[in-house]
This record gives sequence, C-alpha cells and structure tokens, in this order.
Amino acid sequence: MSKKLFIKGTLLLTFAGLASRLIGFFYRIFLSHTIGAEGLGIFQLVMPLQILALAFCASGIQTAISRLTASRKALGCPGRAGDYFISGTLFSVLFSLVLSFLFYYRADFWAVKILKEPRTASLIRMMAPAVPLSTLHTCINSYYFGRKKAGLPAGIQLLEQAFRVGGCYVIYLVCISEKRTVTPLMAAGGNLIGETAACIASLFFISMHFKEIHYSFFQLQKPLVLLKELFHISVPLSLNKILLTVLGSMEVILIPGRLQMSGLNASDALSIYGIFTGMALPLILFPATLTNSVSVMLLPSVTELQTLGYQKRIRYVIRQIFRYCVFLGGACMLLFLFFGKYMGIFLFHSTTAGTYIRTMSFICPFLYLNTTLTSVLNGLGRSGICLIHSAVSLCIRVAFVLFAIPIFGIRGYLYGILFSELILTVLHIIALSALGNLSEKH
Repeated sequence: MSKKLFIKGTLLLTFAGLASRLIGFFYRIFLSHTIGAEGLGIFQLVMPLQILALAFCASGIQTAISRLTASRKALGCPGRAGDYFISGTLFSVLFSLVLSFLFYYRADFWAVKILKEPRTASLIRMMAPAVPLSTLHTCINSYYFGRKKAGLPAGIQLLEQAFRVGGCYVIYLVCISEKRTVTPLMAAGGNLIGETAACIASLFFISMHFKEIHYSFFQLQKPLVLLKELFHISVPLSLNKILLTVLGSMEVILIPGRLQMSGLNASDALSIYGIFTGMALPLILFPATLTNSVSVMLLPSVTELQTLGYQKRIRYVIRQIFRYCVFLGGACMLLFLFFGKYMGIFLFHSTTAGTYIRTMSFICPFLYLNTTLTSVLNGLGRSGICLIHSAVSLCIRVAFVLFAIPIFGIRGYLYGILFSELILTVLHIIALSALGNLSEKH
C-alpha cells in the first residue's frame, strides 16, 4: 500500500467532503427557513426509499468493484479491473431502472401504504429518476476508489452538491416569482438536478480514462463469470445494506407514530422528526467527513495488503486508525456537549435542536470509529460478520423506537442510537481481535 496515495486520497476526499457538508449544512438551514421543520420531516421520510433502492442496486456491487479493482491492480492486471467495472455497472443500472419504474408508477402506494404520508407521493415521483443516475455514478466512483484515485470522486461530490443546492435555489426563485407555495418538492427537485450533473460528469471522465488506457467495452469477455465473482463479494454486502436500510426505514416510518403515542399531535411529531434529522443529526455527522474519507481509502488498501500477505502491516494500520478515530470522536464529543446548545440557537434558531445536539454528542467516539472498523472488516472480506453486527445494532435501535419513544419521546430514540453504536463498536473490536489472533497463529 502506498502511504502517499492513501494520505493524498484521504485528504482529497476530506476536503471535498468538508466543502460538500459545509454547503449542505447551510442548505439545511435554508430549507429549514423555507419549507419549515414539518416540510423537512416530510422530505426526510422519502430519503430511505432512495437509500433502499441504492442498497439493492449499488451498495454491494460498489464495494465488490472497489475490492476487485484493487486486487487486480496489485497483481498487475489493470485491464481486468475494467471488465469487472463494466459487468457490475451494467447489471446495477439495469436493475435500478426497474426499481425506478416501480417507484414512479406506484408512488401513491409507497406514500400511503408504506410511508403513511400521502403528501410524499409527488416527492417519490421526483426521486424515481434519480435512482439509476445515482447508481451509475456510484459505480464509477467505486472503480476510481479501487485504483486509489480519489480526485475524480472528490470533484464529482462537490459538483453534485453545488448543482443540488443551486438547482433548489433556482426552483425557489421561480416559485417566489410566480407566487407559488414553496413545498418539500423543491428539495426533491434539487436532488434530481444534482444527481443528473454528477452522472453526466462521471460518464465523461470515465470515457476519457478508458480511451487513454485503450480499453473498450467490446474487450469484455465472459461477463457471466465476472458477475459470479462480483456476486460472491456483493451479495453479503447487499444483504447487509438492505437489512440495515429496511430496519432504518422502519425507524423512519415508526418514529412519527410513536412520537404521537408520547403525547404529540401529527404536525408536532413531524416537526420534531424534522428538527432531529434535518438539523441536529447533520451537525453531529459533519466531522465524520474525515472518518468517511479514511474508510473509503481503507477498503481497497486493506484488500491490497491482504492480497500481498502483509498481515503485520494490516494490524499496524488498524491500531493507528483506532487511535485517531477515538481522539477525533472525543474532541467532537466535548465540543458538542459544551457548545451544542448555542450551535442550535445560532445556526437553526432552535433551542430544541441545541438540546438534541448536546444529547447526541456522546455517540461521536463510537459513530466515527464504527465507520472505519466496518470498512476494515469489509476490506478483509468479512462482510458476513459486518452483517450480523449491523443487524444486532439496528435491532436495538428499532426496539428503542418501539418501547422507549412512547415513554421518553424523541430522547428515547437518542438513547437507542447511543447504546446501539456502543454495542457495534464492541462487536467490531472483538471480531478484529479474533482475526488478529488467527493471523498470528498462521
């Protein structure tokens, strides 16, 4: 593993992620002032559907492309990496088109029967075309991550965010000029514009890259064999992501209803949910940009080290990453604990948001650490272990949604997140320790 490439890629992704999150952060403030807390809550209800679609279409294939690209590059077979990319991407995009069709033409069913909120139907129709676009540029990014070339994904991330926010603002100006009501549909339209821009740019650059290395789509041989190899890696990962998304979607669907059981009316329940997911949580996740960048670069790097048999180097990398993540999480926990209340008032004009930020501060060390530990386990090919750990963690969260929210309100959910992240950290550490001992014996 090239340390220089790893650091360069991490810094590029971190810079792009910070810039993107900063733009997105002010975007959330803009949305909170234009569509309100209830509108944010309605918009957030739709997001799990898109995440679920991507879980089916891209999550497992994405990681498989990244791992196999890194492995073939380490073995000196870069041309083979293009074959894996083409096979996996074609399958993912075709599958995503089917799901997009189902979302668009059955939007009322998803809105009324699944999300229990008829007002989300128009948002689902707007979201549907974004699914294949997002799938395509996600697969392209994974190919570049496998080659440890983070520059293009970092640039695409910024481009997507810029077009998302800019597109949303243009829609807002049109609504104001024509004296139309500003609704959450504006945010969904901005998302579609951002995905379209990212997809077009990704296609342009990947075509230039293949032209430069003299690789052609027509060079593809035995695509079914390639898909079999991709599925061997991607199926456990996809099941993992689908399970997490389904359980996460259950949270989204259940939370407003459980909040009503705690004594809130329907409008207040959506507002509270909007404040939590649209204001407090994005601020808590803001520093995770660094750990997300590290985890993206870790997966192909750990795979490469494992392919070459460098077990001691893998253990060294894990120890160093552990120290840095704990330090970052501890520093952020103190920051949000002591200044979270003032951040909520200053940024969102909401004392409620400030209270949630302070309560959520305790998850920072575990949340940031789990991101990187999950990436290491996936890089080592232990996707099944990740599936079990994540399922346990999310089941704990759903249990808190069912039984704690009616008693403690939204705080019951916050306690559930804290406890589930703690358990996930413990399980990951135990798994990595066992793998370390196994490597030493051999």
